[in-house]
Amino acid sequence: MPVITFANTKGGAGKTTAVLLLATELAQQGYRVTILDADPQQWITRWYKLSPPNSLIGVIPYVNTSTIERNIADSRETTDYFIVDLPGARTSLLATAIGLSDHVLIPIQGCAMDAQGGANVLELLQYLERRAGIRVAHSVVLTRVNPMVTTRALLAVKGLLAQRQVNVLNTPIVERAAFRDVFDCGGSLHTMDETQVSNLDKARENARMFADEMVMRVPLPVRQTKPRRNRRAA
Repeated sequence: MPVITFANTKGGAGKTTAVLLLATELAQQGYRVTILDADPQQWITRWYKLSPPNSLIGVIPYVNTSTIERNIADSRETTDYFIVDLPGARTSLLATAIGLSDHVLIPIQGCAMDAQGGANVLELLQYLERRAGIRVAHSVVLTRVNPMVTTRALLAVKGLLAQRQVNVLNTPIVERAAFRDVFDCGGSLHTMDETQVSNLDKARENARMFADEMVMRVPLPVRQTKPRRNRRAA
């Protein structure tokens, strides 16, 4: 039951969108997913209330430092993947969540402010390893990438991450209308109307590749069985 935590101390980095895409794509593949919504904005919880019932996805709202460990323990028997959506700020919950995580994913847009927010998380990961011997696997996912243009700022961010030897996912999250619209209509990319959303096929492919790469990086424990292929998801 791996725990994947999404963290960036700057808001607006595409963190919650990445959480939603990973959760719904994992469910589409038959995995049972529990999202821990620790973001005060509660966007995941609002989306969940709009969505049709889905036995493969659960959302726990109002997660905080004192409840997160119990929240995870209580749902272990019914969960394949836990996904934690942290606040876009420096909080005491950040270190607690990292300590409970199997992988920390840091969403970063192609701008200096987002890179600094990501750097704060990287510095904490390094501190925990250096002072407490706690080593947590982590990587960066580039978000809201323009599918047509590679900007100077994005190249600068990639260069900075390479200099620091930070692991970056091969699959960036591209800017797509469907990634915004799914929050308004609930469900997933696979329940949206192709006639109403532009480039929905490309959005689905991007989300699938993102989820596939994360499953490769954070596989289920060997003792767990593979998800049933006949399960249906939202």
